[in-house]
Amino acid sequence: MVMPRPDPDESAPGPLTTHFATTHWSVVLAAGGTDSQQRSAALERLCRAYWYPLYAYVRRKGYGPLDAQDLTQDFFARLLGLGALSGLQATGGKFRSFLVIALNHFLTNEWLRQQTQKRGGGRIIFSLDELDAEARYQIEPADDVTPETTFDRRWARTLLDHVHERLRAEYRSEGKGELFEQLQCWLTGADEAIGYAALAERLRTTEGALRVAVHRLRKRYGQLLRAEVAETVAEPKEIEEELRYLMAAALR
Repeated sequence: MVMPRPDPDESAPGPLTTHFATTHWSVVLAAGGTDSQQRSAALERLCRAYWYPLYAYVRRKGYGPLDAQDLTQDFFARLLGLGALSGLQATGGKFRSFLVIALNHFLTNEWLRQQTQKRGGGRIIFSLDELDAEARYQIEPADDVTPETTFDRRWARTLLDHVHERLRAEYRSEGKGELFEQLQCWLTGADEAIGYAALAERLRTTEGALRVAVHRLRKRYGQLLRAEVAETVAEPKEIEEELRYLMAAALR
């Protein structure tokens, strides 16, 4: 997998430090086990963004598609219920770490083992795209990596996909959708193969103007990447550590 390449001058958290208290996971942590509309909305947004890595984790644990769908859905439904978030500080503050710990507890719990009786009943609080989940899992590499490695790899790539789509949406909203489609190759290191001169000619612009556009693209990508990571950690100081970890995980 070729990794995105944000500009190196975007390594500092910058304004994220000032506004960090409004990020999703910090809102959940601040609320603790108490219920609030803000906490519930923040947690649901995170769960909907990152449900697939957990589905892949459960499948890698040896569960079949139907059981994995049930388990993943039930886990999130329980997580979004009241009083499910006590003792969060023990996870080190990362949403990713919290989910794996919570899911492992869930999978070994006696309540969970009784779920063979529940298929087709009960209320659905969190609904997954079941067909999409299994279709995505079927194209996972047929390797012998652990469920934990599968989870981290899928988490990292899901995060990168979200950032890529946010950047695309921004460019489209500014009427620059076609420009993004032409320049996005520079986020994955493909510029060595294409070259500035050739693409500048194709876009009917100068090579200098193209280099400026690529610099802006990478700069904005770096900002969005750190903003996305910030949503899943508890403190600004954890952003760079988590980012390095996820970049390595995506390459596993």
